[in-house]
Amino acid sequence: MKDSKDGKISDSLIIPNHVAIIMDGNGRWAESKNLDVSDGHVAGYKNIRQVIIIMKNMGVKYITLYAFSTENWNRPKNEVDSLIELAVSVINDETRELNNNNVKIQHLGRTDRMKTSLVKKIKKAIDITKNNTGITLSIAFDYGGRDEIINATNMIIGKNTQEDIDQDIFNQCLYSSNLPDVDFLIRTGGEYRISNFLLWKIAYSELYFTPIFWPDFSEEEIKLSFTEYSTRQRRFGKR
Repeated sequence: MKDSKDGKISDSLIIPNHVAIIMDGNGRWAESKNLDVSDGHVAGYKNIRQVIIIMKNMGVKYITLYAFSTENWNRPKNEVDSLIELAVSVINDETRELNNNNVKIQHLGRTDRMKTSLVKKIKKAIDITKNNTGITLSIAFDYGGRDEIINATNMIIGKNTQEDIDQDIFNQCLYSSNLPDVDFLIRTGGEYRISNFLLWKIAYSELYFTPIFWPDFSEEEIKLSFTEYSTRQRRFGKR
């Protein structure tokens, strides 16, 4: 198989440059095992490092994970509190290992509604890993695609610029301004929607939906998804 402009070849696969993942199915995974929903979220978070390292070793350069949406605040308070505390714990546990694996961490989304302890942990993780070059891991936490677009619009209005607004100028004001467009969007858990995720960046993404719950999204499942990606013909509006 020949080289492709949107990825390199590994084991006869075309590897996407930027993969975005909607990590869905933690709660249903827990229910299927007669566990508490919080146990599903723990299992889901434990799977993150494995997936990142596998994709990094396969040649992916950017991964963006949908960890907590702007709409997730509407979940039961005890579940939200559990997710926030778990996020703090995961950052504590995983930053060193990710740093050792040359992973650069960054955050997408709002910080004004987060607990101060979580914001501090995120900033520390970003600072520790800022010089890493192996792969860029973007964590979308308190993130929404519409919120990102509205925030960018307000930034442009605030600049009071007289120049015409083009796509490049608009992109510069996004939370995800330093990221390339998403090549491949994966959603686990069997749902068929994008749920307000990276609306600007996924304009020409290939979409992949799997019934596998996120805690069970393994190396085998990654290879299956990339095999499917390799069959796609990306035309970007052309013939």
